[in-house]
Amino acid sequence: MKLINILLVSGIAITSMVLITSCSSSEKKVVENTKPMNVIYILADDLGYGDVGYNGQEIIKTPNIDEMAKEGMKFTQHYAGCTVCAPSRCSLMTGLHTGHAQIRGNKEIEPEGQAPMKANTFTLADMFKSKGFTTGIFGKWGLGLPGSVSTPNKLGFDESYGYNCQRQAHDYYPDHLWHNGKRVEFPENENYGRKTYSHDLIHKQALKFIKDNKGKPFFAMLTYTLPHAEINLPHDSVYSKYQAIFKENSTNREPTEKDTYYPSDRPHTSFAAMVSRLDKSVGEVLTELRELGLDKNTLVIFSSDNGPHNEGGADPKFFNSNAQFRGIKRDLYEGGIREPMIAWAPNMIKANSTTNLISAFWDVMPTLGDLIGSSYPETTDGISFLPTLQNSNKKEGDSDVEIQRIHDYLYWEFHSHTTNKQAVRKGDWKLIRLGIGSKKGPREELYNIKDDESETKDLFKSNPEKVKELEDIMKSAHTDSSVFPL
Repeated sequence: MKLINILLVSGIAITSMVLITSCSSSEKKVVENTKPMNVIYILADDLGYGDVGYNGQEIIKTPNIDEMAKEGMKFTQHYAGCTVCAPSRCSLMTGLHTGHAQIRGNKEIEPEGQAPMKANTFTLADMFKSKGFTTGIFGKWGLGLPGSVSTPNKLGFDESYGYNCQRQAHDYYPDHLWHNGKRVEFPENENYGRKTYSHDLIHKQALKFIKDNKGKPFFAMLTYTLPHAEINLPHDSVYSKYQAIFKENSTNREPTEKDTYYPSDRPHTSFAAMVSRLDKSVGEVLTELRELGLDKNTLVIFSSDNGPHNEGGADPKFFNSNAQFRGIKRDLYEGGIREPMIAWAPNMIKANSTTNLISAFWDVMPTLGDLIGSSYPETTDGISFLPTLQNSNKKEGDSDVEIQRIHDYLYWEFHSHTTNKQAVRKGDWKLIRLGIGSKKGPREELYNIKDDESETKDLFKSNPEKVKELEDIMKSAHTDSSVFPL
């Protein structure tokens, strides 16, 4: 162990004590709350680090998310659980990185669903229910199949509404969604009827859950599908505004059997409007909290499940969706896994504060567990960043500044239908192993993230000792999986 002195308050480093220890440590500080704090976790789908205004987006307007960032804390080095949907969400739900998590890739099951987690898997929802919270999830699940042991209502959620299957979530005008395990049919959407837009229904149910539970502690996961492909939405006033900006010619093309997604008539217009629609929903959640008088007793976290995609007409290069970072969805470069992240709680977190703390999805479980005074598995890979949230309102010399422990390393692995990948970050150094399982065999790249956050200078050949150190971490962080063999 070693000690360093750093605490970020409004982006300014001041003296405090931070303890660096292994990410496998199970030490935790439980916060005693006289009144339980509600928690809302908003998870965007394939939203890039640079898709929001406060991170430099110049074309798409995200005023509500930007205002949330001004009123809360911005995380500059927050990482998704993986670079695609299912394993990233499994990591978030269980507090484990993908070297330990049950789901390590998008393993599809026909006709609907993905590889399930095991029965009685302990989830974020279970943790909240153990403390008497009402729990709900609204949006995309992607961690099982209908009728299996791995559906939201069997893994801790009292209320669920949305898509069970992430593959079917590509269609924003579905013929059905799921409400507490029961199919909700939309015959008006059959045969490309495209009348009922799923996001609007999901968002409406999320707001209803917040209102219905205003008098008791609740935990809500808003796993919205925007702005994942397909790139389509109702042609409302926001769409018209961007249409006037981009002046795209409409393709006006009917879908064919070759189309993976319903064709977007104006891809740039549609994508920008989808991000703005997401922004509007975030704003409505915060407004609802204020109107219900819950804003002073609710923590809201906003992030994304992985980097931006280039499917269905999406154009991350045009929008600079990955900002200064290299890579997009399915990459373990920074652009595929570093995410926008805001924590908002007016009575706890200092407005317009910023932290450079290196954190990841598997930290969410211990953080929220400490917040509500709940226990969580000792096997977690996460470290609570609650001290960082609470310390934001404290000053140098305060006697009650909490110790923020820091990861020794972060680890990812990603399993695809072609080749697999691994990555580990320790301090400023990051090793990426590509092409695992390919005919040519794996290759490795080494980057110094502090000096080269865009990962353009491969230092593999000039730093053999650092490579060996990170290779050893890769070996120790990975456990074998019969479902996802590396």
